[in-house]
Amino acid sequence: MIEFRSVDKAFPGGTRAVDDLDLVIRPREITVLVGSSGCGKTTILRMINRMVEPTSGTVSIDGTDVATRSPVPLRRSIGYVMQSAGLLPHRRVLDNVTTVLRLTGTPRAAASARGLELMDTVGLDRTLAGRYPAQLSGGQQQRVGVARALATDPNILLMDEPFAAVDPIVRTELQDELLRLQSTLAKTIVLVTHDIDEAFRLGDHVVILADGGRIVQQGSPADLLAEPADDFVASFIGADRGRRALRIEHRGGRRLVVDAEGRPAGVLDDGAVQDGGAG
Repeated sequence: MIEFRSVDKAFPGGTRAVDDLDLVIRPREITVLVGSSGCGKTTILRMINRMVEPTSGTVSIDGTDVATRSPVPLRRSIGYVMQSAGLLPHRRVLDNVTTVLRLTGTPRAAASARGLELMDTVGLDRTLAGRYPAQLSGGQQQRVGVARALATDPNILLMDEPFAAVDPIVRTELQDELLRLQSTLAKTIVLVTHDIDEAFRLGDHVVILADGGRIVQQGSPADLLAEPADDFVASFIGADRGRRALRIEHRGGRRLVVDAEGRPAGVLDDGAVQDGGAG
């Protein structure tokens, strides 16, 4: 479990990124921090692995204040995936995947074997192992980044806008892949995004932030949709514009789910709830 207690972060020049944050991140779930640019979500994420130090307050993992742990071993024990993948351009794919393993003293042969297993895990063909990052697509690069983050089998995985730099189709594929991995690995994942649709799709628990890292509302996607805390939340999730309102229409013998503007959102299969049960 990750806990923030009375955490403040002020940067030189007076910018206050986080103000008196209290937050509990439950284990083995995907917690999504979502909000507009500048609301402090990335700062919050980076305080977990001490890439950013709080001005005051405590950040703890399983009851241990991270400030008492040496930063380098701490970071190596926590997986980290960033928006641009952050791969080493002069090193081949397999070498990128095994970077942390080699830094922590794993023999080359064992690290390579583990790296190839991880490529399988994240859906990368092993024939890509000898290529350089520039020879990969954006989606493939992000998969390499995820594989590298999982190399030491960390309990915690931090993901900072991990899918923002790829096109919508690849983004959906990577989201699917993350959900598949989580169903198997059950990590404690903290993910930052500005996209509420991505937050709702991936998050077991969604934390909506405003300026200064202020929590406006948190809960499951269903909780947030059912009871927005205020007009800000309703606007942010699209509830005030009817964007989340869905209805069933019958077309061509099938039951389509359409949004408030009549655009199709999906098809109900034969096992879905009957029309009369939605009233």
